[in-house]
Amino acid sequence: MTNKGQKVKIFVLKDRCKGCGICVAVCQTEVLKLSDEKNKDGQRHPVVIDEEQCLNCGLCEMFCPDFAIWTTKEKEEVLG
Repeated sequence: MTNKGQKVKIFVLKDRCKGCGICVAVCQTEVLKLSDEKNKDGQRHPVVIDEEQCLNCGLCEMFCPDFAIWTTKEKEEVLG
């Protein structure tokens, strides 16, 4: 399953994240991983590995206890 014709953008508020890793665990396509970088509270936050593989399923934002991640989709223009 892919997002043909749709561009997905993943947003992470790294300073809101507490580094629980739930979003990484529930991602079906392994689009996310925990960063080696730490936020202002010393927690590792998720980073996007390959945004094009995102299914925009919403599991990451649904399970995030801190509302620190969400996705949007935009329809790409088809040039003819």
